[in-house]
Amino acid sequence: HHSFWFAQPKNYSEGLQEDKKIRNCIKNYIQKNRKKSSNRKIESDSSSEVITHIEIQKEIDTIRVIIHIGFPNLLKKKGAIEELEKDIQKEVNSVNQRLNIAIEKVKEPYRQPTILAEYIAFQLKNRVSFRKAMKKAIELTKKADIKGVKIKIAGRLGGKEIARAECIKKGRLPLQTIRAKIDYCCYPIRTIY
Repeated sequence: HHSFWFAQPKNYSEGLQEDKKIRNCIKNYIQKNRKKSSNRKIESDSSSEVITHIEIQKEIDTIRVIIHIGFPNLLKKKGAIEELEKDIQKEVNSVNQRLNIAIEKVKEPYRQPTILAEYIAFQLKNRVSFRKAMKKAIELTKKADIKGVKIKIAGRLGGKEIARAECIKKGRLPLQTIRAKIDYCCYPIRTIY
């Protein structure tokens, strides 16, 4: 987790639980608003609101939350950040601390594995062929100038009776090299099968 704060050993667990509450509150808010926007048939991008990570910086009197997001569509609306701040204030119950929320757009969104995983999940939910979704995700990574990618999908692929796993690799992926910077994401999705 991306948390930057210091606490005495007896207060550490409370700070950790507070971080977890803040992260859960933000994710729930975005999911709730995504459902509302899809019900209203607003233009919905395939990966409209994907959080790559949430950074929490705590000081004596302020909690600064930086949300790194792929495509900030919903949080650009007027009053969205204020509403999110109120939700987090209720959840955390910090009377003597101010809360600052900042949204930072990820420069190259298709470099992030969470965004790619959500993209593939969205395609599978819309009943696109799993091979087609995997190949399209690899094409998106080519545009982001990534050295290598490996995508593995497991489950009842294509609605077959027996579950199996399919894997596609492209480029270099040195898993044994410790110095290699490799990002990873596991994303479960419930389809009709």
